[in-house]
Amino acid sequence: MTPELQMLIWSSLLGLFQILLATTFVTIERGVKWNLSSRNQELPPPKGIAGRLNRAAENFKETFPFFIAAVVLIQFLGRNNSVTAIGAQVYLYGRILYIPIYAFDITHVRTAVWSVATFGILLVLSGVFF
Repeated sequence: MTPELQMLIWSSLLGLFQILLATTFVTIERGVKWNLSSRNQELPPPKGIAGRLNRAAENFKETFPFFIAAVVLIQFLGRNNSVTAIGAQVYLYGRILYIPIYAFDITHVRTAVWSVATFGILLVLSGVFF
């Protein structure tokens, strides 16, 4: 198994972890009764750490499809190399760091870490062109 596919597996697990973490904190804020309900009632977005973890999970869902596409594409083309492997690692490690940085509201660092993780996707995609 290539390093890129290994990072894809770990990133998938990270995404599931983020959803569970965000759901746990939102449930702490709103209560188990809310979690077990049909949620037909519109509520304001979660606040504090619950809101930040929820937004971090949503942000992961925005970038993850591009990472999947990049990894699948280079695997299909047989164009993986050391740069694409490093790119996949940069994406995963950046996304791991993003969670606590966003949760604790470290704003400028959060943007830098997001940029580094997104750059990892570009490194993976570079295998298609170089």
